Amino acid sequence: MANKSLFASYAGKLLPRATAKNRAGGPAYKLEARHQLTQLAMTGTLSRTFYADAHAQLADVMALAEAVPAEFLAKAAVYARKRGHMKDMPALMLAVLSRREPTLFAKVFPRVVDNGRMLRTFVQVMRSGATGRKSLGSRPKAEIQGWLEAASNVALLRAAVGQSPSLADIVKMVHPKPATPERRALYAWLVGKPYDVAMLPEPARSFEAFKRDRSLPLPDVPFQMLTSLGLTQEHWMEIARKAGWQMLRMNLNTFDRQCAYAVDGFTEMVAARLKDEREIAKARVMPYQLMVAYMAASREVPHEVREALQDAMEVALANVPAISGNVVICPDVSGSMTSPVTGHRKGATSAVRCIDVAALVAAAMLRQNPSAQVLPFECGVVNVALNPRDSVMTNARKLASVGGGGTNCSAPLEALNERRAKVDLVVFISDNQSWMDARRHDRTGMMTEWKKLKRKNHNAKLVCIDIQPYGTTQAPEDREILNIGGFSDAVFEIVADFANGRLGPEHWTGEIEKIEV
Repeated sequence: MANKSLFASYAGKLLPRATAKNRAGGPAYKLEARHQLTQLAMTGTLSRTFYADAHAQLADVMALAEAVPAEFLAKAAVYARKRGHMKDMPALMLAVLSRREPTLFAKVFPRVVDNGRMLRTFVQVMRSGATGRKSLGSRPKAEIQGWLEAASNVALLRAAVGQSPSLADIVKMVHPKPATPERRALYAWLVGKPYDVAMLPEPARSFEAFKRDRSLPLPDVPFQMLTSLGLTQEHWMEIARKAGWQMLRMNLNTFDRQCAYAVDGFTEMVAARLKDEREIAKARVMPYQLMVAYMAASREVPHEVREALQDAMEVALANVPAISGNVVICPDVSGSMTSPVTGHRKGATSAVRCIDVAALVAAAMLRQNPSAQVLPFECGVVNVALNPRDSVMTNARKLASVGGGGTNCSAPLEALNERRAKVDLVVFISDNQSWMDARRHDRTGMMTEWKKLKRKNHNAKLVCIDIQPYGTTQAPEDREILNIGGFSDAVFEIVADFANGRLGPEHWTGEIEKIEV
């Protein structure tokens, strides 16, 4: 008989050959440069992850930002900011673009730098020298001046919160030209120079008066400017009542430290606002943001408030599209998924892990697709009983409480093949660092099992959602395989579009190419 290692079956020969090794040492397929950059833009946070450190991420982004066309770089920066709600990565790509293609940079600057925090992040990146220059340069300086001149007084006061650099530092760097006496006084107030109090815009004027007399009404300024002024519980009640929805979500523990929940009616007011459908819609709340708030809330935060976050999650997920057919959801619960989803960063490491995000996506899709199968996996498939009628938080907790072994991305597909299951869509949520099924160096176990599944399910589609940026996948993209990175609400829409045949042949990068710059 002929040598089987040389003359494998015809079906086996049709499998694409692996082109790389992943960070765990298993065979993998290297994503092309545009796809790698977008994955980094949507999942990378320039912090240490399970398989890579911050410096490696920075080096990867810099190399890819030079390799892709400048126009795609501009589009990816806009997409990461507007659809992924990312911060550091869009600012970094914008900084590279300022050197590569200043005209394109000027076109997309206002779309990426859309608030004061993004302005400070961009300036921090530029001044670091990481992108090849330590000075701002004439075009970036002009864009920053334009942002400052176009910003409202309220936007400038919000931007004044934060350091390294502060807004005052930025004003000193770019020397914006004030168009009115009021703006001239505000710039002087920001940088600590003499100013005419009568010319200050009303919020800043009220703030200065409040510093002298605490009996005056609270000024309409960011609450961070007030925290060192010895506020009363009643002041905190007023701050919470006036705060935007996102500020309320992010400061539940702050209210506890200030004993604000002890004020009659405070707990009820906060809970009612957190689950208000109109406020949730207006704030464009992402499920991930609610998970962060829920997991970060201390035990001292009243139960009613934490329950309101669960109610808000149900509201936020109401727009997750339902997908027809036989859907299988495969969250990775292996050991590497216990890494913080935004990486390790001194003093700012998220309590939310990759496994929590995988569980959230799985539970959210199950809520909208009650007949879907959920197959968590590590070394093999893990048996977890989920009730589609349970809250998303409850099911996410169940999924996140299991696992911890090695990574075997082919395990759920192997289980489906053993059952001869009928499948229309399989969705993986993983870091794609499979190694336990590395039986051959020239192909992945996942692709071997996927091809078997396709023999009985000719129209089945596969989606691999990657939540940490390592540049490889276990299943190379083709007409019926989608690789996508990130954990924003955009992921749900793209999965549904792909499943329903509404996504173009280039899939994810094709969506980014549609952005006009």
